[in-house]
Amino acid sequence: MSYATFHPPENYISKNLAAAPPPPPQPPSFTPIVQPRELPRQRLPESFNLVNPLPTTFSLPSDSTVSLYRARMDNRNVVLRVLNDTANATERHSFLNFASFLAQLGPHPFLPELLGVVSLRAPLVTVMEELENRDLLSFLWRCREENVTPPCEMTERRIFTMAKQVASALEFLHSKGLLHGNVRARNVLVSRDFTAKLWGLHGVYSRKDQGAARRDDPSMKKWQAPEILAKRPAGPSSDIWSFGILLFEMVSLGKHSSLNRNKTVAMTTTAKRGPNLFLFRPGEAPFAEIPANELLQFHQRGKPLKRPSNCSNALYSFIKSCCQFKDLDRPSMVEMGRKLLSGEKGASDKAIKASEKMSIEQYLLEAGYGETNSYTVF
Repeated sequence: MSYATFHPPENYISKNLAAAPPPPPQPPSFTPIVQPRELPRQRLPESFNLVNPLPTTFSLPSDSTVSLYRARMDNRNVVLRVLNDTANATERHSFLNFASFLAQLGPHPFLPELLGVVSLRAPLVTVMEELENRDLLSFLWRCREENVTPPCEMTERRIFTMAKQVASALEFLHSKGLLHGNVRARNVLVSRDFTAKLWGLHGVYSRKDQGAARRDDPSMKKWQAPEILAKRPAGPSSDIWSFGILLFEMVSLGKHSSLNRNKTVAMTTTAKRGPNLFLFRPGEAPFAEIPANELLQFHQRGKPLKRPSNCSNALYSFIKSCCQFKDLDRPSMVEMGRKLLSGEKGASDKAIKASEKMSIEQYLLEAGYGETNSYTVF
């Protein structure tokens, strides 16, 4: 990291964020009221302890303007989002505005905590709490493995507990007139004690602050509600559809309906003793057998997600209620909270097991990721 001087404007909060009212029937407009905490000069990047690059989950190109590091600050683990020296003025403004947006949201127990920024000199840094179990999708995949460190286990009760936490964060966003727009396991972070926190807020910021149009991203389609696939306006119930898909990811441990459950894939890996051949059934994305351009017609035919073998009647019924074709037929946030609480009380504590190993490459292909897509937790 180099330290060329950069002086941001005194007021880098977007006027659009403060002035643009949300479209009806959203609640009153979300108005910025606070700035991010500026870390003192003695907390400049070179004084962070134990700084190490943060590995990405998938081997995909990441955001070229931001580098991620693990570090220690004030006796806790943190993640540093460091803006690279190659960033232009627009990217610098966007980087600082996103930090301001997080500060304006305010603290919430199930959103990752913003701990501060370094904005008065380069490199610009945003400091976030670290969620040690990383993203939920990777966590689910680790739950498929045996003898992993740290231990990883998913039960139905934990599914309901985590779902309650994500739903609380989602309701918080909705109360501010904000739609998430990309609720999925890869956008949920998991702490050391298995607390789930909703992330993936860049899209929320871009739409609210920059007026950016909704992206036609193929890698999002398998989680999008029918009305979004049909190019109609999104609403809070669109997030509820995606929430149902998230629950399906959790109970199936990141594996979804197979086109051919007897299919095997050979993968050659190189270990210390030389090449080894592993045979396994691939883990697949939601609606893996349905091409993205046929999803809307598939939903119009009223076909529900298949019930995973580990899924109870109560949980499967709740998933189906979230994924109703008509948005008015989906539960409200209040109804969701009540059902999740009831489900948690009666859920099993038995560990969900899956014998099939994962093919990340196959998953990415079937989920709609292309070579230009990035997968970055922060």
